Amino acid sequence: HRDLHSFPTRRSSDLSIILWILSFLLMAGVAVYQRLTGPTYPISGTLNTKYENIDYKLPRTHGGDGGEIIRIKVSKEFQGEIVYKRFKSNDDWSRKNMEYKDGYLLAEIPYQPPAGKVIYEIVLKDRDGKKYILNDEPVIIRFKGDVPDYFIIPHIIFIFLAMWFSTRTGFEVIFKGNNIYKLTIWTLMLLGFGGMILGPIIQEYAFGALWTGWPFGHDLTDNKTLVAFIMWIVAFWKINKNRDNTIWVLIASIILFVIFLIPHSVLGSEIDYTKLPQN
Repeated sequence: HRDLHSFPTRRSSDLSIILWILSFLLMAGVAVYQRLTGPTYPISGTLNTKYENIDYKLPRTHGGDGGEIIRIKVSKEFQGEIVYKRFKSNDDWSRKNMEYKDGYLLAEIPYQPPAGKVIYEIVLKDRDGKKYILNDEPVIIRFKGDVPDYFIIPHIIFIFLAMWFSTRTGFEVIFKGNNIYKLTIWTLMLLGFGGMILGPIIQEYAFGALWTGWPFGHDLTDNKTLVAFIMWIVAFWKINKNRDNTIWVLIASIILFVIFLIPHSVLGSEIDYTKLPQN
């Protein structure tokens, strides 16, 4: 008799575990997608030459003081040159020979203030005089201030926890579970703390401004976080008034998932060098 009554409970528990795992896998997949498609992920590849295959990684973000050091591991068969200028500026292109040291060609991109960008490309030349451009298109690197780990690590954890709980809450609506209201509260709290509290703090450290989204700017990261947070506030308000208003929770879950598919740091803070003195 007890086994017959416990069977639905076990089945419900098994489904819940499966949905938690599926939600986690979706969250992890989106996290990897964001990482690989975002404008701060290094551009890497392999250059095939008759002397050797050259693996390279060209950075697109720099945090903290000092310039960014570009390192290309090559033999002494090659010389290198970096060509660069401030992004969206009236500067002339600068050219600088790379230094060979300990098996690497080295070049430094000069330091820029937070939100400053530099566009650059690396040109290699073998001993026969043949030139190779590493990147098909010039690389854009953005400079930012140093963000303490004790802010950035919790920010990342809470943001992706919010994504995990949001997705799981959406599944709870689809499968007509009993924990929609509780999961809605958890999602709203995680997103609020990770995105609306820690997010602006990190923005202040990195670019000297707590908020650069609407109505003060067009920073897409700020704006998409704001949209997601507002939608979850609406979802909570609706379901708090009437527990049957679950469609709003599903909509908020879908919107947050779609927002996470937008690469991080797109349309981020950027200095307009055309309004500053030319180098």
